[in-house]
Amino acid sequence: MSSLILIVDDEKDLVRTLDYNLRREGFQTRTALTGADALVEAARQPVPDLVLLDLMLPDMSGTEVCRRLRADEATRDALVVMVTAKGEEIDRVVGFEVGADDYVVKPYSVRELMLRVRAILRRRGSADDVAPVHGDFIEYGCMRVDPAGHSVHVSGEQARLTALEFRLLLTLLSRRGKVQSRETLLSDVWGYAPEVTTRTVDTHVKRLRAKLGDAGAYVETIRGVGYCIREGEPLATGAAPAGA
Repeated sequence: MSSLILIVDDEKDLVRTLDYNLRREGFQTRTALTGADALVEAARQPVPDLVLLDLMLPDMSGTEVCRRLRADEATRDALVVMVTAKGEEIDRVVGFEVGADDYVVKPYSVRELMLRVRAILRRRGSADDVAPVHGDFIEYGCMRVDPAGHSVHVSGEQARLTALEFRLLLTLLSRRGKVQSRETLLSDVWGYAPEVTTRTVDTHVKRLRAKLGDAGAYVETIRGVGYCIREGEPLATGAAPAGA
């Protein structure tokens, strides 16, 4: 079944253009012109696989829409691609901090956007390719990860991760004992979009650690290089991770 894309933008001509091109590429689509309508459309079954979200909406910001999508159990796993004319680094960092999976700056070619949409949908499935260590789960210290169910439990409590945060965690877990540079993580987790900087990796690692609670200490900073999760026994839970 083809993926369902929700287009959120207050420019009607642009919405029509994107709707036409996405359908021509074989996707199903829904559209919304306001943030409020976007939240309604996103909650309708089936939930969209991906949301193309403009930041400048008439009733609320796209970042607020993204926050609410991530806070809602029904929509928290939907991929979010922010599409906006606001291209400063701080705007991208804020977008990723509230849970965006990708960030496309206007003006862009429709063809480029179609390629980016297909790429991020492909990357969504990459986490399923990680081979579990114990049966259907990956167990590491107090953390238990279910790749098929896209869920993480720390000391029995579920950690609510976005799809991108989950993919980042699985990438580090599947490469335990090997330091992953920021550039490697950008390539393998984000697909190395040109607008994405290494600071984005740091921001997401910080958020991932916070959401993992005690298990956040397992993600170690290798200063000047990147991040890793140790092979073998993890650090004691509650230990402060090295660096930021």
